[in-house]
Amino acid sequence: MRINAALLGFIPRSVRKAMFALTPVRRIRKAVMKDLGLPDDILEFVNYPTRFDCRETQRALKGSGIAVPPLESYAWRLWDYWERHLDPDLFIDHTLRGQVEGKVVLVTGGSSGIGKATIRKMAEAGAIAVTIARDAQALEEVRREFEAAGLRLVTHAVDIADPQQCASFVKFMTEEHGGVDFLVNNAGRSIRRGIENSFDRFHDFERTMEVNYFGALRLTMGFLPSMIAKRKGQIINISSIGVLTNAPRFSAYVASKAAMDAWTRCAASEFADRGIEFTTINMPLVRTPMIAPTKLYDQVPTLSPEDAADLVVEAIIHKPVRIATRLGIFGALLHSLLPKVAQITMNTSFRMFPDSSAAAMRRPEESEPQTADQIAFSQIMRGIHF
Repeated sequence: MRINAALLGFIPRSVRKAMFALTPVRRIRKAVMKDLGLPDDILEFVNYPTRFDCRETQRALKGSGIAVPPLESYAWRLWDYWERHLDPDLFIDHTLRGQVEGKVVLVTGGSSGIGKATIRKMAEAGAIAVTIARDAQALEEVRREFEAAGLRLVTHAVDIADPQQCASFVKFMTEEHGGVDFLVNNAGRSIRRGIENSFDRFHDFERTMEVNYFGALRLTMGFLPSMIAKRKGQIINISSIGVLTNAPRFSAYVASKAAMDAWTRCAASEFADRGIEFTTINMPLVRTPMIAPTKLYDQVPTLSPEDAADLVVEAIIHKPVRIATRLGIFGALLHSLLPKVAQITMNTSFRMFPDSSAAAMRRPEESEPQTADQIAFSQIMRGIHF
């Protein structure tokens, strides 16, 4: 690719030099070049005048019977050698084991679902795997399951909605392990109930905030000091695609997840130069015990817990700011650019899929077969909460 420097000619050289000397500009340029896998020096050679001339070679070989071979006959060998021996990425360990082996990885909510699948991958990769959940018996069953597979799992019964239990756990981990290297805030509470059925259930909003926001925040704030001292660490928050699509019927759940998303964006800006990474995963619908009460979800496409755990692995290896599906990103763009269209779309889904019998305070009913419209909508909007 050749860029004509004349395009920037209208900017005085002194201004360009001063602009690129600014600390924010230098840091942004460095980050962009790192993401592209290019050295900073390449910018100095973007318009470097280059000529490939073989006349001197031909003159030296004249009369020898040796001819200069065509470029396409040997260029691939040079490229192949570079890829196998000189590519800087060859020396970067892009495996989960390379990232977590011997490191302390804490995954909350590891007694089932995404948390259990994730912490198993961490244990298999050689991490010091730690998980917490409220149900001590369920945790013990998981620990024994891991032990039978030759894996070590450290478990603690902790209710993250309880400030005292969180404080005691953070203190123990700090004294015993020096804190954590990776914190995966996975434990959460979901409530699927329309606002019209929630007027007298303000506690629904309090409960989701207590776990999804305050609980995750208690642990994050508790372990940040040790990460700051070590100048390294990563915090991964399991958020929801609903935060991007503003899913109706999930106002309590989405609002609590959105609060954590907003806090994380602020924190990431504060710690960008301290070696601490923040990643938000806007997880689509996953088949876990949390969605089991909604019989409707038995008939819609969902991720498996193992697929969801793979997204956490991707977050640890590549450390992106956000992981989201294309549909989730499209939903966020639609709400930003065409909010009325987005509202109509989501309202259509809201009216198409009813509240569960529990949410509507009715007696439990057998799940009814989906209509053609419901099947088509759920297939098009794969992973979105209805």
